This record gives sequence, structure tokens and C-alpha cells, in this order.
Amino acid sequence: MPDRDLVAKDLVFKTARELVHLMVTRQVSAREVLDAHLDQIARVDPAVNAVVTRAPDRARRMAEAADASISRGVALGPLHGLPVLHKDLAATEGMRTTQGSPIFRDDVPAFNTLVVQRLIDAGAVSLGKTNTPEFGTGSQTYNEVFGATRNPYDTATTCGGSSGGAAVALACGMAPIADGSDMAGSLRNPASFCNVVGLRPSIGRVPVWPSPQHHFTLGAHGAMARTVGDVALQMRVIARPDGRAALNAPAVDFSLPLECGVEGARVAWSDTLDGLPVDERITRTLAPARLLLADLGCRVEDREPDFSGADEAFSILRAAYYRQAFKRFYEERPGDLGESTAWEIEQGLSLTVDDLGRAELLRSEVYDRLYAFLTEYRFLVAPVTQVPPFDVTEPWPRTVAGVKQTYYRAWMRICSRITLAGLPAISVPYGFTAEGHPTGLQIVGRQGDDLGVLRMAAAVEAATGTWRRAPEPAL
Repeated sequence: MPDRDLVAKDLVFKTARELVHLMVTRQVSAREVLDAHLDQIARVDPAVNAVVTRAPDRARRMAEAADASISRGVALGPLHGLPVLHKDLAATEGMRTTQGSPIFRDDVPAFNTLVVQRLIDAGAVSLGKTNTPEFGTGSQTYNEVFGATRNPYDTATTCGGSSGGAAVALACGMAPIADGSDMAGSLRNPASFCNVVGLRPSIGRVPVWPSPQHHFTLGAHGAMARTVGDVALQMRVIARPDGRAALNAPAVDFSLPLECGVEGARVAWSDTLDGLPVDERITRTLAPARLLLADLGCRVEDREPDFSGADEAFSILRAAYYRQAFKRFYEERPGDLGESTAWEIEQGLSLTVDDLGRAELLRSEVYDRLYAFLTEYRFLVAPVTQVPPFDVTEPWPRTVAGVKQTYYRAWMRICSRITLAGLPAISVPYGFTAEGHPTGLQIVGRQGDDLGVLRMAAAVEAATGTWRRAPEPAL
């Protein structure tokens, strides 16, 4: 019988792994877990605007199916009965998917994105969709369809993006796990701003289907949760090869223990990721992390990788993608496109074959240098963001540490430089600025070493406990 002392408030802040255990051992029902999260969304979301489409009737049917299955002694899968929210870029069968654009304001797909389907097949209960900027453009979550999503730790500031709605929903206990995607930092940036965990996996680790470019290596699907262990739980489900996707990494057993220790690991510590401007509030908050890594037994050295050419290569390749993916909207419905999306398409339209060739050459050079660097070091550790959360009414910060930012994603290069090489990178909560804004630590690993990155993040998480500090609106 359910433990009646497990009140709704307790349920929504339990980890995903705890909730699954409670449901499969019949201490609490999937319907009770669902109702607790639906109540939390109804109570908290008006203050933050994270969950933009809700599907309570569908969710209740899925929860009832989970309860009926467990009554027969059969769990639906690793995510049995677990509420999940999907990013509004991911297609969801029978559920509105706007992509943050007026063009798709009423679009209801007839299929699920592969990641969404895998979550459902593993027993998860789909609650609804989380807010994202238009087509995932930029790291500030606002659009013309739903407006801005606010940071729950300071509702006057941004939550980051583009998986901003997911990060806020997690921080506020509206769901224990959420899917997300990352091109220039869209899993890592909002995780840092909202005190949750966001993993951008190695390229091909989580197959991407469908895609307008099957061999595109800048974009990746990944996992978000409040804890590293819950991210690993989600990766068990979504990270395995699929023939429909052109890029597939070998399977990894994400059920392996994370508490394996990182003693002896050689770590490169970088404050600026090769000379980028970083707000002193970030560097000051993260400074003690260098000593923490040493206390964990790591050999920590101050060392900057060489990212020469990375920014140019990323900009060219991203613009080429936007040209292919969104050119027809630029031609047919220009009035329905936001400024940053239109600018990105225009950059793509101006590209030449020589530009594309140069970008690929620069990317190869960056990868070769990082491969050599990470042969010498096991991990690269740096800030996730160059600034703390900024004014929610500002599309993007115009200056960083006194340095003018000349385009809308210039302040995101501390993430996009890592993207270019396709390496696994995670944002793990570390601390709070003096103003009370969350700050994440970015841990970058060798190609394919997603499990190693999770283990390092788990060690940091266990040493700090930062993730336990919930935002006031959610309490």
C-alpha cells in the first residue's frame, strides 16, 4: 500500500531513481506521482512560464497503464511511470510542437522524434512541452508564441536556452527528467543558469532522427535532470544506436556505477577557454572548484587549449545549417522570423564553397589539437557560461567583462568551441554568485568518454550538494 506520508511536495523533489523505485515496489502509484507533478506545474508555472503545452489526459492514461502493469508484477522499463517533459523542438505525436515559431503555432506532428519515442517505450509518462527560443536560436528562452521563460532563482533574469523551459521545469520540481538538445550550449547553458545538470553527449551517442542533415555534427540530443545519476538513468534509454540515424556511437552501459572515483585523473583547468572574456562573478564563484578537484585526488594544472579558428568554423557551419533548414521560411514568411534566426540564415546565404571548405579544415585542425590535448589530460574543466543570468528583457548580453559582443551568440563561445569538436561535455551545479544566481562547472572529456564525464560530474556533485538548493517559487 502507498505510504500516505509521501506528500506531493516530497514526491516532486525526489530524484528520478527514487521515484522509479517507489513505483515499482508499489509504495506509491504512478498516478500519485503524476498528480503531484501536475499540481506543481499548476501552482508554480504561472510565475516562470516553462511548460507551454500540457497533456494531462494523455499523461493520466499512461500513468494508469503503468499502474496496471506493475499490479501484474511487470515494470514498463527503466523509466516506469516517470513523468517527463519534452522540449518544444522535439516532435511529439498528437501533441502540439511549435518550435517556438508562429509558423508552427498549431502544428501537431504525426510521429515522435526518436528520443521522445525511446523515453515513452521505457515507461515514461509524457506531461507536455517545454519552452524554447524560436527554432532553438540563442541562449535566451523567449519567442513570439509563448513569451519569455523566467529564471526561478531570480524571475527578473533569463533561464538561458535553448533548453530553458526544461531547465526551469526541472529546478522547480515540475518533472524529474527532461529531454533537450544542444548546438551552441543549449543543454549546458540553461543547466548552469538554473542549478540543474545538462549533458551534451559525444556525437552519435544519442542518435538524431529525423534531421534535415543526417551527417550534421554540431547538433546533439542529450539529457537533463537535477542530478547526475538521473541523467545517467535517462542515457540508459536514449543512448543506443539506431539505423535511421547516420551518426551512431558504440553503445555504452550507463547503468554502471558512477561512484568509481576520479583519483589520479589529470585535469586541465581553464578560466577562459583560450582567452574569452568571462565575468568576474563567474570566475570568483568557480575559483574554489580548482581546489575541490585537487581534494578529490585529481592532478589539476592551469592549461589553455588552442581554439584558433574554432569560432569562425562554428559560425560558418551553423549558418550553412540554418540556410538549409530554414531558407524557405525566410523566403515565404520573413515577417514570422525573429531577428537572430533571420540573421543566421542571411549569413548562410552569403557563404561560398571556399567558406565551407575553410570551415571544415579549421574544424579538423581544432579537433586534432584537442585530441592531443586530451591525450595528455583526462578532462578539461572550465566555466559553462561567460556571464551570470542577465535581464530577461534583453535578447542577449551586449558586453561581457567590459568586452563588446558583436553578434547574438558571441557570449556563448565557451560552449560552442567545445561543440565544434563533438566532445562530451556536462554542466554540473557548483555554486551561487553573491547575487544568488546559479553557476555551473563545465567538464569536457575525451571523444566517447561520456561515462567518464558523468563520473567526474558525480564526484563534484557529491562533494558540493549544490543541486539540493531549490528555487523559492517552487517551495
